[in-house]
Amino acid sequence: MKIEILAPAGSMEKLQAAFNYGADACYFAGTSFGLRAFAQNFDNDELKKAVDYAHSIGKKCFITVNIIAHNKDFQGLADYIKYLNSIGVDAVIVADIGVMQVIKQVAPNLPIHVSTQANITNKYTAKAFADMGAKRLILARELSIEEIKEIRDFIPKDVEIECFVHGAMCISYSGRCLLSNYFCGRDANHGECVQACRWEYAISRKDKTDDKFEILEDERGTYILNSKDMNMIEHLYKLVEAGITSFKIEGRMKSAYYVATVVNAYRRAFNYYLKCKKENKPYVCPPELVEELKNTSHRQYTTGFYFGANDKECVETSMPVQESEFVALVKEPAKDGRVLVEMRNKFKVGDVLNVISPNDSFDKNITITQITDTKGGNVEVADKVQQLLYINCDLPLKPLDILRR
Repeated sequence: MKIEILAPAGSMEKLQAAFNYGADACYFAGTSFGLRAFAQNFDNDELKKAVDYAHSIGKKCFITVNIIAHNKDFQGLADYIKYLNSIGVDAVIVADIGVMQVIKQVAPNLPIHVSTQANITNKYTAKAFADMGAKRLILARELSIEEIKEIRDFIPKDVEIECFVHGAMCISYSGRCLLSNYFCGRDANHGECVQACRWEYAISRKDKTDDKFEILEDERGTYILNSKDMNMIEHLYKLVEAGITSFKIEGRMKSAYYVATVVNAYRRAFNYYLKCKKENKPYVCPPELVEELKNTSHRQYTTGFYFGANDKECVETSMPVQESEFVALVKEPAKDGRVLVEMRNKFKVGDVLNVISPNDSFDKNITITQITDTKGGNVEVADKVQQLLYINCDLPLKPLDILRR
């Protein structure tokens, strides 16, 4: 059984980072009909370039068309679907059965993946979507491993199952959030989510507005909002055994550094899992991969509902943490003892930077002894965002390798 790592791509840079670090496929949106209106997203020309690039390296692209549609949203939909079909997208991700019907009418051979927004929480709904022609089902985040197994056994074998394994968890049924619209007038079901579920809250009585009660977690549970991030890297074998074929990483609004780091960790973890399986050994996630996921911006990690509802989504803190900082992106292969990089965060002569590369270990460092601009001028402190600079380098770095501190 082929295992797919599916990564988010909010821009071309993020798509390239995802593929470079081991993703098999990326999901992203055009400028309309997707659920991340504040991501950079792709116009029609950029969509074609992204699909062509992916196919040139043997990768796949899935386009989100997963808004909860109103009547007016169908204007232009048929033409958009025809365009996606003409440029060879590998599938569209859909939540609305009306949208699904339009796709079947104008592009009957275009594979349809049913979005987590469709709230597939039982085997009968799963079977119904399969009967409607869906090629893949993206199950609700609220399901346990045992429930996923039941669904896998109930639906046709050629219908794939996709599940989220890493990233933010919407506090609602699989993303159908009302808070963003209520507080800010921005409809999460039209891609404008402000992540109101991650703000800090307190409860107060209507007649005693100064008497506030914080919403916190203790060992007994009962929480209203969620601020934890999902992380299933230590339990991949259980998900594979449940029949999941596509392992989805959340984060179209996250940085290229986030995408590269998380995809890199999961690719290495899956490769190690396959090695363990071949050698008939139990899978235990390498500790360095568990630690690696702490280097991206994240909230406290959780396994969500995969092991039942006992792991309540806590709000001990709504503040993200990050143990490292993205400093520079390698733009050209290292040559003659130096390498061209694009600055992302301030660094200076004397700094020690850690290298992230798809195939190398995590313990390679560079001590910066010289920085020059593209005209040959010496630079002591690199503090201009996205400035191209040469730094000394005795490692065989390649384009899209990352330097961090």
